[in-house]
Amino acid sequence: MRKIIKEGNVIIKIKKANKVSKEMDVFYNPVMKLNRDVSVLLLNSMNSKNLQIALPLAATGIRGIRFLKELDKGKIKNIVFNDYDKDTIESVKNNLKLNNIKKFSTLKKISNKKSNNKIKISNDDANLLLLNSKGFDYIDIDPFGSSNIFLDSAIKRISRNGILAVTNTDTAALAGTYPKVCRRKYWANPKRDYLMHETGLRILIRKAQLVGMQYEKALIPVFSYFKDHYFRIFFKCVKGKKECDKLVKEHGMLNEAGPLWLGSLFDSKLANKMYNQLLKKPLNKKTIKDKKIIDNYNYGELVKFLKIIKEESKIDVVGFYDMHNIVKKKKLKSIIKKEDLIKKIKKEGFKASNSHFLGTGIRTDIEFKKLIKLF
Repeated sequence: MRKIIKEGNVIIKIKKANKVSKEMDVFYNPVMKLNRDVSVLLLNSMNSKNLQIALPLAATGIRGIRFLKELDKGKIKNIVFNDYDKDTIESVKNNLKLNNIKKFSTLKKISNKKSNNKIKISNDDANLLLLNSKGFDYIDIDPFGSSNIFLDSAIKRISRNGILAVTNTDTAALAGTYPKVCRRKYWANPKRDYLMHETGLRILIRKAQLVGMQYEKALIPVFSYFKDHYFRIFFKCVKGKKECDKLVKEHGMLNEAGPLWLGSLFDSKLANKMYNQLLKKPLNKKTIKDKKIIDNYNYGELVKFLKIIKEESKIDVVGFYDMHNIVKKKKLKSIIKKEDLIKKIKKEGFKASNSHFLGTGIRTDIEFKKLIKLF
């Protein structure tokens, strides 16, 4: 039994499943729509054109098809959809046709055959696809679990000033539930506390950066976040020994967790541009009346999420405060409203905003002693 899903400006056909898991015939996770929304917004907010794009783990092809339909004209020079599973590749082809995209070429080895087609389909191991290619301006690594086994090949093939997008769903290890796994896979100690998702994200950033430094590639986060069950980072690749040396200086400890990345998580100008673009040009503007088609739409959630990150990105500090943690620690009998506290902090001449990491979190540059007085 199959069902049709609408996401953004595209539709795809998938098999019905009782639950989302890697055992699905062709993997599609509706929760990751926001992940793909952010990818579209980020690429449209950057000045780059004629991008060579690689999707080594294409699954249904939804991300790539959305790129073809929703990225601005001139953004894509060529795009490669790849998956190791033959049935998945057939699903990609069918979904392309479903969206009236009929011109594409099927390649066994990307490097062995030339094609004038903008869209290329490959049925290969993800790492081999990357290693057998000449390189890409945008590579999206979105596995079920850890990105670890794809980092080396992806970093080798990301071009100068290119964007490497990395998703990790193994949050339990990075956030401190399984510290031994984190030490083994990510070469750092996690800590399970209110900061665990920020420290987990920063541990993952450092791991990718260490792999990049082997090839004199400095991976600089331009937009990174935690959401639902996953970590997501967009790295800009800058070539050079000096740039790599600068990254090393920003590795250290935070609240007994680490070593991890202590630099910025966002490019504030980019975050602002993405938010403004979303308001001017909402994704998924068209609605479908056909009851047989499931419309996966979450515009309000996306606006709220990007608004928080837009404000948070202006405060370049590591870590944040948790209001509940402070109340418990200081044994306070009453608690001020978060919105009122943020206003008070700003009135004192400091920066403050919500944190997307935690509903009760506040990112601010105010000293802890002054913050307690405002409580």
